[in-house]
Amino acid sequence: MSSSHSRAGQSAAGAAPGGGADTRDAEMPATEKDLAEDAPWKKIQQNTFTRWCNEHLKCVSKRIANLQTDLSDGLRLIALLEVLSQKKMHRKHNQRPTFRQMQLENVSVALEFLDRESIKLVSIDSKAIVDGNLKLILGLIWTLILHYSISMPMWDEEEDEEAKKQTPKQRLLGWIQNKLPQLPITNFSRDWQSGRALGALVDSCAPGLCPDWDSWDASKPVNNAREAMQQADDWLGIPQVITPEEIVDPNVDEHSVMTYLSQFPKAKLKPGAPLRPKLNPKKARAYGPGIEPTGNMVKKRAEFTVETRSAGQGEVLVYVEDPAGHQEEAKVTANNDKNRTFSVWYVPEVTGTHKVTVLFAGQHIAKSPFEVYVDKSQGDASKVTAQGPGLEPSGNIANKTTYFEIFTAGAGTGKVEVVIQDPAGQKGTVEPQLEARGDSTYRCTYQPTMEGVHTVHVTFAGVPIPRSPYTVTVGQACNPSACRAVGRGLQPKGVRVKETADFKVYTKGAGSGELKVTVKGPKGEERVKQKDLGDGVYGFEYYPTVPGTYIVTITWGGQNIGRSPFEVKVGTECGNQKVRAWGPGLEGGVVGKSADFVVEAIGDDVGTLGFSVEGPSQAKIECDDKGDGSCDVRYWPQEAGEYAVHVLCNSEDIRLSPFMADIRDAPQDFHPDRVKARGPGLEKTGVAVNKPAEFTVDAKHGGKAPLRVQVQDNEGCPVEALVKDNGNGTYSCSYVPRKPVKHTAMVSWGGVSIPNSPFRVSQPPAAFSPSR
Repeated sequence: MSSSHSRAGQSAAGAAPGGGADTRDAEMPATEKDLAEDAPWKKIQQNTFTRWCNEHLKCVSKRIANLQTDLSDGLRLIALLEVLSQKKMHRKHNQRPTFRQMQLENVSVALEFLDRESIKLVSIDSKAIVDGNLKLILGLIWTLILHYSISMPMWDEEEDEEAKKQTPKQRLLGWIQNKLPQLPITNFSRDWQSGRALGALVDSCAPGLCPDWDSWDASKPVNNAREAMQQADDWLGIPQVITPEEIVDPNVDEHSVMTYLSQFPKAKLKPGAPLRPKLNPKKARAYGPGIEPTGNMVKKRAEFTVETRSAGQGEVLVYVEDPAGHQEEAKVTANNDKNRTFSVWYVPEVTGTHKVTVLFAGQHIAKSPFEVYVDKSQGDASKVTAQGPGLEPSGNIANKTTYFEIFTAGAGTGKVEVVIQDPAGQKGTVEPQLEARGDSTYRCTYQPTMEGVHTVHVTFAGVPIPRSPYTVTVGQACNPSACRAVGRGLQPKGVRVKETADFKVYTKGAGSGELKVTVKGPKGEERVKQKDLGDGVYGFEYYPTVPGTYIVTITWGGQNIGRSPFEVKVGTECGNQKVRAWGPGLEGGVVGKSADFVVEAIGDDVGTLGFSVEGPSQAKIECDDKGDGSCDVRYWPQEAGEYAVHVLCNSEDIRLSPFMADIRDAPQDFHPDRVKARGPGLEKTGVAVNKPAEFTVDAKHGGKAPLRVQVQDNEGCPVEALVKDNGNGTYSCSYVPRKPVKHTAMVSWGGVSIPNSPFRVSQPPAAFSPSR
């Protein structure tokens, strides 16, 4: 039986049965060597216990150099107990114990403290500590380790009565066994001597910290232990109270190992830890004709796939050895797909049995190496030719079909294959169509969709034909139909003289081409301002000065884009306005939700109001006359796109009409109807001039969207609104009325008005201003 059991009894000589020492461990006869004063296990234990003490004393700037002598004055012992217990001594002690009596008294203070903490000691008195009785001092420190590091911290929340009946050693061992079900851990000595169990424990506490522990070389225990313990020190905050050399030493005692391992149950992973996925090369698999026992031919490309999804992250290497023993590395390309597959190919040069070795992270995958018999080739690729515009170095353009022909007369039997790589090196994005036309002639057609260099591979019987692969540079296609233009300046009606008419042109995805815009009016060609807004979007403005018909022509690469030319009827100068319109529904909105705005009278003689909405879909319009010179207007767009909202007075567009609204599809988790606003700043009465009018918007159930608050007084003057995000789904809002007139507040969530918006606040009274 192991002598480590007897060693456990040696260091705990000063611990009483009720003091937490593991008295249920069987006492085994100790060899004379183990009992010697210089026994190796004693030195390891003394070193371990000293480091354990120093880890706790760091916070009070104290240190023990020699455990046998440095506790003799009682000061470091008292400091250690106060750190461990987080309590002060029950009575005063000598701060400068220069005499033996003072030292004995200090140690007595410490031992009395342990007694009052119900930590029972046997055969230990002040004299033993002061005189440096190493055996009893080790027993004292073990009692402290057992009580404060093993018994207390791990099991504070444990309720299992059966577990509470176990010794601390049994409970620590049980915890480790639960963390490492794949390893037969039964002790605190020999099971840890390869260092691999330490790596497994570290990786169990922080998966990815030592993922490859099971592949560590058991013949290098110190290296293994050093790797695991350094990772635990760096990222789990577990100090190395025992060294890697000591923990794998056959002479190590269980108490030293338990002292180190007792730190793991409450370890916490630090941010930024270099976690790595666990590798399992045997879970990688290979499939495809290139590793089949038969069916491959000489000079013909042999292909197969390696799938590594379940194997972790690692490099794939493939070696092919021919019958003569010559070895070459196969071509491996990562496909960057969800199954983490790699495409592999090689071209055997001779017939006979080949050995294909597939390595993942330097190790054989399942069934590797594969035996592949290579047979004679059936055709002669050197006698095959190909020609046509689809193989020319230049002249082909994106999105336009091209072709070439392949001639196989006199080449024998073989399969014609064409593979095209796009500029990104990807295969399969361009699909060639191969057609047999008789007389050993084939026509291949394909349509490149990207500009740049394409590579066309033509093979016969699995072997590249002469000049293959071909390099084909594809130019960018000009596609005016992919352009679109939107904006008020392109609307058939509504624009007036001396108003800026603006619009945008979107060219993304339209290939290469020159964008040209001309505007011709009654006086000839108008000056047009252009601005590059980025991402293929351009903004344009023109300023009509005389009424009449204006023709806006937009071309891309010399060709008209969709709906160009645009005919715009520019009306006479806008006179005194009788109504004004404002609100979120004139700027944008969401499909299926009402887009709201307010129309307000300017003066008494308003005339006849009218509304129309033009866009990708029909939109129902509702108008609610509020009886106070204003009305609420709503329309419901059913498709995304740009809508022209006309607000008419006496059949004429008002100033800035039509308003261009950008309607977008509803985002996920979007509920403007669940957003609520309340507070004195939205009440009909109670708001005062020059005093903040406050209210709160509760958007906790509204999903994710921007909040917008617009406030305008009865004279059409915007009032600044302040919005503060409270960080809990609510917003604190306020505005300051500057005039004693009616104010209107519109609250929108993601461009959609919330319930009860707009809010109308009656004419506020003037604030009282005391005289100075």
